[in-house]
Amino acid sequence: MEELKSIQWFPGHMMKTKRKIESQLKLIDAVAVLLDARVPYSSCNPDLRSVINNKPRLVVLNKCDMADPEETKKWIRLFKEKGIAAIALDCKSGKGLNTFIPTVKNVLADKIKAWEAKGMKGKTVKVMVVGIPNVGKSSFINRMSKQNRARVEDRPGVTRGNQWFTIGKGFDLLDTPGVLWPKFNDKLVGEKLAYIGSVKDDILDTEHLAGRLLEYLRDNFPDSVCVRYKLDKEHIAQLEGYDILELVGRKRGMLISGGEINTERAAATVLDEFRGGLLGKITLDKSEECCDVRV
Repeated sequence: MEELKSIQWFPGHMMKTKRKIESQLKLIDAVAVLLDARVPYSSCNPDLRSVINNKPRLVVLNKCDMADPEETKKWIRLFKEKGIAAIALDCKSGKGLNTFIPTVKNVLADKIKAWEAKGMKGKTVKVMVVGIPNVGKSSFINRMSKQNRARVEDRPGVTRGNQWFTIGKGFDLLDTPGVLWPKFNDKLVGEKLAYIGSVKDDILDTEHLAGRLLEYLRDNFPDSVCVRYKLDKEHIAQLEGYDILELVGRKRGMLISGGEINTERAAATVLDEFRGGLLGKITLDKSEECCDVRV
């Protein structure tokens, strides 16, 4: 099956968001970069490094309950080797949320100590939360602030304005809209972002995308595909992605008039179930294959 055409998605509001982030940096003390734990490399906007500049930062690997826990540990180790604090958490279950504030305090230890020396003990710490669409920034902020004010939807491009939230005594978070970058030079990165839902499905051929995902999972996580959809490893080993998609549709009884398989419905099912973690704990980006953490 051919690769997807180069995926591009950089609407005008994203350029405005980038400028807003740059303009508000002077107001904040640190930056929390939210990444999807399943794709820690692919979900990191390479442009953020130059935008954030020298601001203290930490990495938050969200959705860790859907990622391979051993791979997540490797990624955290890699970030720390690069001198970047990193934690793993899951906003849906609440796992790891209690590590965020202590980690921020540790990252800003010298600054907080300097504040106290100037008689500014208890000064509010302001942290900007950044990340690409659909990594769970709003869910993270809602859980941390114990509110439901940041709009949450399982699709990219929902948060449109910068908003401040208090998450505890002396801690404020600045939410920002998700920002992609103008061009995916690595086609596989673009595909992985499409798999997790960070690129809008309505600009993609979802049947082709689901077929590519099934091929990728067959080659790298065969058990996840075969167990979930009751497929035979040897049978699908030589098939194109679209053919595997048709098998999934047939197994699920997704037939339309004339016995034809509803591959559009099958594609939606495959993508939804992968994004919902129903195919198992899968990490698509391997730390040992990464030469740059991009944060």
